[in-house]
Amino acid sequence: MELKRVVVTGLGAITPLGLDVKSTWTAALAGESGAGPITHFDASKFKTQFACEVKGFNAAEHIDRKKLRQLDLYAQYALVAARQAVADSGIEEAPNLNRDRVGVIVAAGIGGLHTFEEEAGYYAMNCENGPKYNPFFIPKMIADIASGHVSMEYGYHGPNYGVVSACASSNNAIIDAFNYIRLGKADAFVTGGAEAAIYPAGVGGFNSMHALSTRNDSPATASRPFSKSRDGFVIGEGSAILVLEELEHAKARGAKIYAEVVGGGMSADAYHITATHPEGLGAILSMKMALEDAGLTTADIDYINVHGTSTPVGDVSEVKAIVELFGEDAYKLNLSSTKSMTGHLLGATGALEAMFSILAVQNDIIPPTINHEEGDDDENIDYNLNFTFNKAQERPVRAALSNAFGFGGHNATVIVKKYEE
Repeated sequence: MELKRVVVTGLGAITPLGLDVKSTWTAALAGESGAGPITHFDASKFKTQFACEVKGFNAAEHIDRKKLRQLDLYAQYALVAARQAVADSGIEEAPNLNRDRVGVIVAAGIGGLHTFEEEAGYYAMNCENGPKYNPFFIPKMIADIASGHVSMEYGYHGPNYGVVSACASSNNAIIDAFNYIRLGKADAFVTGGAEAAIYPAGVGGFNSMHALSTRNDSPATASRPFSKSRDGFVIGEGSAILVLEELEHAKARGAKIYAEVVGGGMSADAYHITATHPEGLGAILSMKMALEDAGLTTADIDYINVHGTSTPVGDVSEVKAIVELFGEDAYKLNLSSTKSMTGHLLGATGALEAMFSILAVQNDIIPPTINHEEGDDDENIDYNLNFTFNKAQERPVRAALSNAFGFGGHNATVIVKKYEE
């Protein structure tokens, strides 16, 4: 069967850099950091006391009070970002829109962590008359509920679920939506990811693994991918949502098109519960499968938005994987880790970085990897590669590849390219 073409017609974002796509993209190109002291709780006794929080978000301005009681913060972010993306796409104005053929897949690596902490904590289990729970506890907490709320918002009856594959989750969601559309099983999808885990269990849990940076004296410079002095990732939060649409469906209604989604690859490291394979074997396979799926070669890719978390092991293995797979073409690429600015949004990170890749393709400009200092070079990293350190770079971007890797050895790669008739 002939596969359908899939394009991006809408974008929405609530991030540590801004409360919409425009402000987020502008801040990323300017190399701004979203990191600062934690305000969601008192972190003064934690090893890590900073994060990339969403700033200035007032859910009550967007969601009525009755509905707000049903939504964990991660789902609030998802719903508002989805509204932005749907409005941006204009799909609601499409004549004769078949809502049975519009689906929703919104991913989360953790889901309603704050709700879980509030409801299943010490006080709920130790009140005088026995445990007392909010009736919204379970539906607020579960990691698939954001998709449900988005579908109910618009009456979209197509495939609807959440994806959980740790930090690869929203890349997996995008790939699933892409495949449904190109196989002719749907006309459009609202897809992406959301996360809000900057709470005691999230920060304390990652601290216990020695996964987070503890650079408390300088939060803005703490996320420093590919620098020798990197000491862990900076946890972030927020949501990024895309509207993917079958090309002819989009053209029929005169939709604007940001870029075309052309390939997706998935693999497993089958190595360790948290560490990436030291030689990047799973990453190589994921990128290779995505290129084959897209019908592209390594020479066709101009930009890779790397997973690049700023961890001592992960950064090295990803660089090894890129050099091994791309060979000489690796030295013609621009690479960048936008996590240096946004922090690591866990289950939402793939969608946010796919959005950055789409905008790079559309605008022919690469957002930077910030916080690299002269002399802060790791002997295990090949600095002949162009990591787009500290300043955005203009260049033609025909196609971009975006990597996301998660605990459990999950790897997912998405490829987007310039839309052409």
